[in-house]
Amino acid sequence: MDQRISILIIIENLPLPVDRRMWQAACSLRDAGFHVSVICPKQGVFTTSYEVVEGIEIHRHALREGSGPLGYMFEYVWAFLAQLILAIRIYRRTRFCLIHACNPPDTIFLVGAIFKLLGVHFLFDHHDLNPELFEVKYGPRGLLYKLVCIAERMTYRTAEVSIATNLSFRQVAIERGRMPPDRVFVVHSSPDLRNLRPRPPFEYLKRGQRYLVLYLGTMGPQDGLDLLLEAARRIVAGRSDTAFVLIGGGPEVPRLKGLATEMGLGEAVYFAGVRVGDELAAYLSTADVGVAPDPKNPMNDKSTMNKILEYMAYGRPVVLFDLTEGRRSAGDAALYARPNDPADLADKINQLLDSETLRRELGERGRRRIEESLNWDHEKVALLEAYRLALGSLPTPQGPKPL
Repeated sequence: MDQRISILIIIENLPLPVDRRMWQAACSLRDAGFHVSVICPKQGVFTTSYEVVEGIEIHRHALREGSGPLGYMFEYVWAFLAQLILAIRIYRRTRFCLIHACNPPDTIFLVGAIFKLLGVHFLFDHHDLNPELFEVKYGPRGLLYKLVCIAERMTYRTAEVSIATNLSFRQVAIERGRMPPDRVFVVHSSPDLRNLRPRPPFEYLKRGQRYLVLYLGTMGPQDGLDLLLEAARRIVAGRSDTAFVLIGGGPEVPRLKGLATEMGLGEAVYFAGVRVGDELAAYLSTADVGVAPDPKNPMNDKSTMNKILEYMAYGRPVVLFDLTEGRRSAGDAALYARPNDPADLADKINQLLDSETLRRELGERGRRRIEESLNWDHEKVALLEAYRLALGSLPTPQGPKPL
């Protein structure tokens, strides 16, 4: 019988292996000797309800994506019920001893609170600042905003250990979440250099153009794709040698496609959908510029954008708006546009397109930052330390029963 300690990871907004950070975490925990089960949504081509990938059990449920406050409430209630049902099924077989909850939303604590009655530990992995996200999306604070803040407080109260993705989030955990500092671990969303290796460019991905500008990430209302399309419109008006490829999924994709058409961007902008593995590596190896158009607001200013680190891992120069955590990530490997100014964003992209020397210099700086510090080999040490603290006094668990 399998005598490994069993743990359960719950993710609501992305499937594995699309969520690169959590896929790396799951693999590191597997390599450390844990039996890892994951609950996540179905999305894109990842519609299989159950599969084992590289020794990790993945259980997927249908996703009912919402829009507007009431729509999101329905989405999260649906997700909670699906997560609870799947968690019960998994617990009956594996007797997992820890739930690793990844927000958004901050409702997974409800599943954790139920299983804490059975002695299961609860670890909170803080990915998004949901009160700030709510404010960005819906403006004035009201009852729903207060409920979002309560959910965040209850999540921290339920958690025995918290993981923050950067120093800003660590401060939130300590000050707003009232977590003891020695129970908050910073685990950056850094790439694993064993899996992310630059390759020779694939020229056909440039769609007949000389240059390729790449966006990689979720396409939600807070991600700044409107600003990127406006910047693309300005660039295309002045030059005819550049293709824009937008990789990712999200609730804004249909609207953004319509907006691109209204702007007359035609074939200059291509929505490539969700890409992973070799397909994603090909685009990252081919791009001349990686762009992060996340606008400055209370959420984005404190958030680490995974795409910036992935661009850097592939030696791509980066253009982004001047954000606190964005600068901490990219350092001197990027050009910084004035916050929320699509004209300046376009100017900075053009500046890179016009200088091969600058592109190469910034790309080399970015790759060096990843190799020297911002890589998963450094971050997984903190991840395992968080687990040691959370699981320190557990008895030897039973292994999972066969399917």
